[in-house]
Amino acid sequence: MTTSNTGDVDVAVREELARLRDSIDNIDAAVVHMLAERFKCTQQVGHLKARHQLPPADPARESRQIDRLRTLAENAKLDPAFAEKFLNFIVAEVIRHHERIADETLNGSAPGGN
Repeated sequence: MTTSNTGDVDVAVREELARLRDSIDNIDAAVVHMLAERFKCTQQVGHLKARHQLPPADPARESRQIDRLRTLAENAKLDPAFAEKFLNFIVAEVIRHHERIADETLNGSAPGGN
């Protein structure tokens, strides 16, 4: 029998809940590490764009990436709208970084934090 009070929950249920939460924690850690790697790459892109005076945003690339990610999400049985929102959030942050890098490159200031 299960209730809202975890103290009254069957031991097997608590163990299963703990196992699932451990998996979620591991996945969250992997997501954070993958995002860190992604941002390392996008920082390099930002520096390349700045050196060659390319615009921080690339709407055509962003559109292709959204289409690609929506397809990947559908194939993975993930809501494509959620995947698009997630990518848009990341892209907005990347563009912000690229704008900062371009400004620092143009003004000759030292690169700041992430």
